[in-house]
Amino acid sequence: MNRLLPVNCIEDILPEYRQTPIGLLLEFHNLKRPFATYTEAQLLVGMCMDNRKHLHIPENFSYIIRSGGANLRYSEFKVSYAISVGKIKHIALIGHDNCGMVNLHSRKDEFIRGLVGTAGWTAERAEEHFTNFAPMFEIGNEIEFVVTEAKRLRVKYPKITVAPLFYHVETNRLSIVEE
Repeated sequence: MNRLLPVNCIEDILPEYRQTPIGLLLEFHNLKRPFATYTEAQLLVGMCMDNRKHLHIPENFSYIIRSGGANLRYSEFKVSYAISVGKIKHIALIGHDNCGMVNLHSRKDEFIRGLVGTAGWTAERAEEHFTNFAPMFEIGNEIEFVVTEAKRLRVKYPKITVAPLFYHVETNRLSIVEE
């Protein structure tokens, strides 16, 4: 985790993110900057669907796409919409510790039992579902994935600033991922 840069004061925010919506996100969330009023979104946040995460940001400040592991590969139309129609020029991609999309294969039996018991699926259907989709959503290491996904988005949207960030579930704090 030595690639994680904590943000405890404004000077901890990397110069390329200061005075941008990404810097403001870090100030609002970590530094308790007083909220301003926003009528239009300033950035797009891509973050995991995990229910343990909540950002401290003003109303209307951000579009937010939640997807397992902060994986935006299958949300690209929504990303493109935020950029084209919402005029977004900054993306904060937020991974987090203890993500369920890491080592997904180890949860295969639990996944199958859950679909059988909770959703009424047959075990065969649930296993086929897992086998077909788990490889698409497995992210490996949380930090490596968020860096790789940020790089992929930069190639796809070269004029957009994409910042890989990391959410610490236990402390509810954001760090910048050093690339």
